[in-house]
Amino acid sequence: MRLRNIKGSREIIADSDYVVHEETLQKGKWHSLFGNDAPIYVEIGMGKGQFLMALAKANPRKNFVGIEKYSSVLLRAIEKQQEEALPNLKFIRMDAEYITDVFGPGEAAGIYLNFSDPWPKDRHAKRRLTSRQFLKRYEQILAEDGIVQFKTDNQALFAFSLEELKEGGWTLLCCTKDLHQDKILCEGNIMTEYEERFSSMGNPICMMRMKPAETAVSLKEKSDEK
Repeated sequence: MRLRNIKGSREIIADSDYVVHEETLQKGKWHSLFGNDAPIYVEIGMGKGQFLMALAKANPRKNFVGIEKYSSVLLRAIEKQQEEALPNLKFIRMDAEYITDVFGPGEAAGIYLNFSDPWPKDRHAKRRLTSRQFLKRYEQILAEDGIVQFKTDNQALFAFSLEELKEGGWTLLCCTKDLHQDKILCEGNIMTEYEERFSSMGNPICMMRMKPAETAVSLKEKSDEK
């Protein structure tokens, strides 16, 4: 899908109070930025923000950070946030590749990956957000009990992700290849824009939750004990 460049989007993003800008991005300082000690959840590739805003509204005692690299898409999320003004929601415009430069060890209570770019060519496999390369990055920032939740309608990407978590030494907590028909896993499910579109087309939605065998925090604690 070709994204339309919206004139002035970068300037609007630069002036927005809802976007955390480069000069204030300090890993390990997110609780100070939110002004509380509530857990922080991150969505990578949040699109227009429908999922994350619904989640933030339903969970006012939790903090949420949406990462989006496309200015034209982030602009739509900012417009929605200007109406809602949710105090527990912040945005960042960045590439997920640099997530460990933004979040410190144990700083993310959970990560959401919703309908990520499948990068179908084999040579681009490491760019997929469920690749072992990205899983290694998530290990460095997840809290000890932190999990990653992944949803997609792309069967090939889902199969790839299952293999990658095994190779990466991660633990599969649960999974389904038809989320909307699974009464237990679908309970409380919040749909994204893509999820609404694909499910209306009859595409089954795949979902998995996974966690590292050992997070950066638990590894650090073991090191401190020596």
